[in-house]
Amino acid sequence: MPDDASITALDLIYGYRNGIFPMADSQEGQLYWYAPDPRAIIPIDTYQPARSLRPLLNQRVFDVRINTAFERVMRECAAPREGDDKTWISDELIAAYTELHRLGHAHSVEAYYEGQLAGGLYGVALGGAFFGESMFFRQPNASKVAFHRLMEILRQQGYELLDTQFINDNVRRFGAIEVPRAVYRRLLRQALPKKVRFVDSHPSALP
Repeated sequence: MPDDASITALDLIYGYRNGIFPMADSQEGQLYWYAPDPRAIIPIDTYQPARSLRPLLNQRVFDVRINTAFERVMRECAAPREGDDKTWISDELIAAYTELHRLGHAHSVEAYYEGQLAGGLYGVALGGAFFGESMFFRQPNASKVAFHRLMEILRQQGYELLDTQFINDNVRRFGAIEVPRAVYRRLLRQALPKKVRFVDSHPSALP
């Protein structure tokens, strides 16, 4: 696929279905497609929330919503981190993923605290695969609570694959592991034909 800043929702669908995903270089102003080897995934069936998170879940400290502020979540994820002004989420990517959201294939999970957006995440859903993209928080633990709801939804609806692209400490704490690219492609082929929908039918199903 072309390494430029022209990208559409259909390009994203093609890329994810073929095991690749885009990232922007904020300094060069270019988009590049990646297929890491190894690839990071989070096994859906073995996920358990951290013990320290359970009181927040039980007390419902955060109001968790689905798909109510997709573009805002993306822009929060794109905001520079402390001590780092780089971002891989460009305006072109925000436009393309927002278009994909309107088509029903990109989703956000948002955690609100006292009526304000405090954290969240977004990703792409195709068949039985969910491709996690990025998360942010303004309030401690907000993104963890949003991720927990994501895992509830993936289990409820029978998703088979949660792709997190690269391994790092942030995804490792959620149980991420690395698999060879060939294994990832096999898991992807198995998950894509599955007919599931990204809907939250039974909130707070996980213990």
